[in-house]
Amino acid sequence: MLTAAATFLFTNRSDRPLDTSADVGFLRDMSAHHAQAVEMALIIYDKTEDPKLKTVAYDMAVTQQGQIGRMDGWLAAWDLPMRSNQPPMAWMAGHDHGGGGSGEVPDRMPGLATDEQMAQLREATGLEAEVLFLELMIEHHRGGVDMAEAAVRFATDEKVISLAQGMIDAQESEIDLMNEMLVERGAEPLE
Repeated sequence: MLTAAATFLFTNRSDRPLDTSADVGFLRDMSAHHAQAVEMALIIYDKTEDPKLKTVAYDMAVTQQGQIGRMDGWLAAWDLPMRSNQPPMAWMAGHDHGGGGSGEVPDRMPGLATDEQMAQLREATGLEAEVLFLELMIEHHRGGVDMAEAAVRFATDEKVISLAQGMIDAQESEIDLMNEMLVERGAEPLE
């Protein structure tokens, strides 16, 4: 009985989103976006001696890695590939991205750190590493929030919309916390 139910659930794909849908594009792009956040969090986790920052970094890494698993799992359940030949953010093509925009697709995922910034984070030590991590992760989260807000507007699958809204709520809260942590380190909060 259980096998029959599982077979039905995973083979009845008539309600799956299209490969080119906002739902699928968001899941693919956010998985890649999250992968960089996990890498950044693990870098600072290994570098910092501050227990509060270690806890924040660990929580980010575990949470976002778990979300990657969930997003990739949905793609697999829908029998869709984890990656696409489409450029990043192509799922936003033709959509107005927030009141008065032209609907142009960004040329890269918002908030991603550059290769140079990632190298700087790997090489930095002490307070410099902590401040750099916080600044990069705040920008990374802001980009993630922008992507998730677009998914809430354009996706049609309730699971995807709910996940995106949860990401918005969590990352906005983490941005506030990281700005407080910047101030604690004598740095300016990011506006």
